[in-house]
Amino acid sequence: MRYDGDGPPPPPALLTRKVPVDPKINGFDYRRVTVADGVTLNAAVGGSGPAIVLLHGFPQTHLMWRHVAADLAADHTVICPDLRGYGDSDKPLDTDGTGYAKRTMAADIVALAGALGHDRFALAGHDRGALVAFRAGLDHPTAVSHLALLDVLPTVDMWDVLHGASAAVAFHLYLMAQPPGLPEELIAGSPDAFFGHFLDVWTRDPEALPAEVRAAYLRASRDAVPSIVADYRASAGIDVTHDAADRTAGNRLRMPVTVLQQDWGAALGYDAAAVWRAWAPDLDHQTVTCGHFMAEEAPAEVLRALRALLAR
Repeated sequence: MRYDGDGPPPPPALLTRKVPVDPKINGFDYRRVTVADGVTLNAAVGGSGPAIVLLHGFPQTHLMWRHVAADLAADHTVICPDLRGYGDSDKPLDTDGTGYAKRTMAADIVALAGALGHDRFALAGHDRGALVAFRAGLDHPTAVSHLALLDVLPTVDMWDVLHGASAAVAFHLYLMAQPPGLPEELIAGSPDAFFGHFLDVWTRDPEALPAEVRAAYLRASRDAVPSIVADYRASAGIDVTHDAADRTAGNRLRMPVTVLQQDWGAALGYDAAAVWRAWAPDLDHQTVTCGHFMAEEAPAEVLRALRALLAR
């Protein structure tokens, strides 16, 4: 802030304070696209060719795809949005429990791609973004040509495998499943400690999250506590209802599917590949040795898997 001499001078602190500028994906354009009534998404767009949309996880933003997106942009149009409720995208109030249903968030992504001129596209999602991508694949099979899902299980299956003391690893799921009020207040009381915990314990290679990137994730998350909690709360309610209905009806993912995940099956006592095979007949399931933030810790491995998927 610069003082131009008009009026009383501001306090000295305001003269020197700098507003942090978050990193961006080099070479990408940034756009705001309306995808629903009163909801606009922030999206980084780069490259040319067949479209692929990359969806981020928690507690992150589109920036998590910076390495992968730059490589894919050599021969694809790459679209990296901040999900509804995250980053610089809009954060509407959830008034009826459906505002952050994965069905609603998936419709955002299909609308985003369509607004950018792509009625059919490949889709990859990590963590929360993978749940949105999974729902998009079920609800919009003619729009999604290929599907990659990183380090999740479908919501209905996730709750099925969490039980006993081993479920403590997912304490945040139970916290944010509580009725509105308490989770938001507790997290807002110390947001950097809460969100920073996951950035620390889920990362095997701390250098994969440089200080400026980690700071950007923390800034974005502390500004989005109510909407992040609403996203998770939906996964303890309406998302389970939608997944269970599809499972009962025998609905399956019709496109080629690649799943990359840590060895959660061994840790929690279930057959991860079998869980996914029930949803995806055309499945390539791979277990990785890196940490949860694999697009940042092992971008070359993720790129190989994505390029192999796109060739199927």
